[in-house]
Amino acid sequence: MRFLLDDEQREFARSLDALLTAADTPAVVRGWASGDHGPGLALWRRLADAGVFALAVPEAYGGVGPLPVETAVAFVELGRHGVPGPLVESVAAGVLLGGVGGPAAKEWLPGIASGTAVVSLALEGYGPYALDADVADAVLTVTGDELRLTRGAGGATGPGAATGPGVPTGPGAATGPGGSTGRPAPTGPGAPTVSVDPARRLFRPEPGGEVVAAGPGVREAARAAGTWATFATAAQALGCGEALLRATVAYVKQRTQFGVPVGSFQAVKHRLADTLLGLEFARPLLYGAAVELADGAPGAGAAVAAAKVAAGEAGYAAARTALQLHGAVGYTEELDLAWWLRRARPLRDAWGTPSACRARVLAG
Repeated sequence: MRFLLDDEQREFARSLDALLTAADTPAVVRGWASGDHGPGLALWRRLADAGVFALAVPEAYGGVGPLPVETAVAFVELGRHGVPGPLVESVAAGVLLGGVGGPAAKEWLPGIASGTAVVSLALEGYGPYALDADVADAVLTVTGDELRLTRGAGGATGPGAATGPGVPTGPGAATGPGGSTGRPAPTGPGAPTVSVDPARRLFRPEPGGEVVAAGPGVREAARAAGTWATFATAAQALGCGEALLRATVAYVKQRTQFGVPVGSFQAVKHRLADTLLGLEFARPLLYGAAVELADGAPGAGAAVAAAKVAAGEAGYAAARTALQLHGAVGYTEELDLAWWLRRARPLRDAWGTPSACRARVLAG
């Protein structure tokens, strides 16, 4: 089966590529890893203006979704440019809250779609961490049939919060009865867990939190959110692999040995060809999964898992190829490539390890 994007989808990809190229994302990633979130949040808002976070939010809450194909297009570009932040988690939170509905959906979904709310997410079965919880306005967790929400450091200025002159904001702002927001005080996520990728800051969600929904519908919505998170991460992994391959091809054309470019050596050509094949085989699986998600097909979950295995493994193989062919310079932090090298492995394992995804495929 052959999947071709239509003109609007291709233009969407080109516009995101242009936006992210102009944004100097390597500098944004370096800042994010060092704790300077300002440039990253500014880019977040620009991505929201481009419609990225509205893609998984239902129209009833200010979004345009769910649109899986467009989500794949967007997240391939986000992965290619290495954009940091809880991108996947915010999109999956949109699916989760859209499925649950109720007051929490009305409060948070418009903010997710417009980019005024940054949300992270942790679900049972996908690891204990919430990505970038220190910058999130809210962290959602699902345990059994309960959906809990913990307001983060940005929670005092999240959707619906009181703002303006004279209204205190931030972690020290007054809250609760007699305070400025009338909400539970935001809490910090504690110290991050060390990650292979310094720009992926992993936090264990704070215990407790406000129960915003409960019942069997929460479990079903969490299952759908997990599938979307796996899907978006697969797209990111594919984009990351493409960026690594593109940079490596450019490098082997420039680096010379014995008076000729190293890219002319047969062994190098074969390694690059194998890397390209892996990425190109993953692409139709990703868009095939998008079509099944859009159609609500019963096998959509297995299709997403297959796409995640293929894209995750292809992206990681691209990182290994890039490191070998760049030589010692490949892993130095002075080279922007190092940030993509560090991201490929976490993307392979995030929101569904290869073994878990293979088991999902076999289960049908």
